[in-house]
Amino acid sequence: MPELPEVESLTGFLRERAVGRTILGVDVVAIQALKTFDPPVTALGGLTVTGVTRHGKFLDLDCDGLHLVIHLARAGWLRWRDDLSGAKPVRPGKGPLAVRVRLAPDEEGLAPGFELTEAGTQKRLAVYVTKNPDDVPGVAALGPDPLDESFTVEALKRIVGGNRTQIKGLLRDQKVVAGIGNAYSDEVLHAAKMSPFKIAATLTDEQIADLHEAIVTTLRDAVERAHGLAAKDLKAEKKSGLRVHNRAGQPCDVCGDTIREVSFADSSLQYCPTCQTGGKPLADRRMSRLLK
Repeated sequence: MPELPEVESLTGFLRERAVGRTILGVDVVAIQALKTFDPPVTALGGLTVTGVTRHGKFLDLDCDGLHLVIHLARAGWLRWRDDLSGAKPVRPGKGPLAVRVRLAPDEEGLAPGFELTEAGTQKRLAVYVTKNPDDVPGVAALGPDPLDESFTVEALKRIVGGNRTQIKGLLRDQKVVAGIGNAYSDEVLHAAKMSPFKIAATLTDEQIADLHEAIVTTLRDAVERAHGLAAKDLKAEKKSGLRVHNRAGQPCDVCGDTIREVSFADSSLQYCPTCQTGGKPLADRRMSRLLK
């Protein structure tokens, strides 16, 4: 799943390539991906992309005041095409292509653009056309951005204070903190040397400060690694930079212990027992607790 660092990089990537270009048209292949109908998606035709920003995991293309807002969900991705002039007409089907955005030709006659694709059978990629990004429910409900200056230790203390949620789930809640998903929550908690099942309200002031440092440093480092990369290279960069997530059975880079996994119905988490749980393995079942 693309998370804050990847979406931030995609934002910069599109800002460099799409801003200033006119949209020729937007072809919606997977109709379930389009979540709005007024204004219609056809209203984007003829407008110029004037800016690209990010809201949590949402991409936002400002097109002369009309916004194309994109959420890539778990299995979605953005593929840039230097020339779409020879692309075959899109037709609804079983393929991964969901949306194609065609831009006006450049001086060399190439007609660039990008395609939104989604793998798998759970189609959750979402596209909105709106006059105000805050009209998108997911954007309006977002918590603070962890890369914003307002996300201080005190702000995090207010978030965790009195909250009886396990810290792993709290970090993934977009209404609490925007942009962190399954992968980077594993990475953050490993850096903070904290059990994913620790109850948020039990954190001491020192632990909150350590967690804040881990959040900001982990995300900024990932953003820096992804900066300037082409969209096609971001997935490989993310995978290469992960220290615990999706590395079950491998040695921890910090202590050498074997990284372990807890599986759930539709996801899993990875952690290092020595670094995070005092050497005790977590029970691999739903609602797991530390084994006594």
